[in-house]
Amino acid sequence: MKLRITVQGVQYEVDVEVLDDTLGAMPAPSASAAPRTAPAAPAPAAAPARAKPAAPKGPAPAAGPGDKEIKSPIAGNVFRVDVKPGDQVNADDTLLVLEAMKMETNVSSPIGGTVKEVLVKAGDSVTAGQTMVTFE
Repeated sequence: MKLRITVQGVQYEVDVEVLDDTLGAMPAPSASAAPRTAPAAPAPAAAPARAKPAAPKGPAPAAGPGDKEIKSPIAGNVFRVDVKPGDQVNADDTLLVLEAMKMETNVSSPIGGTVKEVLVKAGDSVTAGQTMVTFE
């Protein structure tokens, strides 16, 4: 049986022999079948279109400067909470640590200020984007 297959815009003709008889009685190609033809030389491919630059990989920042909510950059479990309501923190202080896939991710404060609320505790599961800490 001959099939025509197109791969990335290039057509190929292939001979296929059916070995499983459950598909119906198809005769196998005989040795006296027409000689196989070499596949045609592939046509020159057009240059691929330029792709847009990929977005940077890795977790999204928990918050930006001026944000009053710290959101989880990844889905995971809260491994440790280092702050409580009323604590004064500086920018870049670690607020809590998340664990995902046996790796720990420190979640740092983007701003200095007073912690208003801690919405998670050690052992809690969080989803990406879930609010974990708020500031006054």
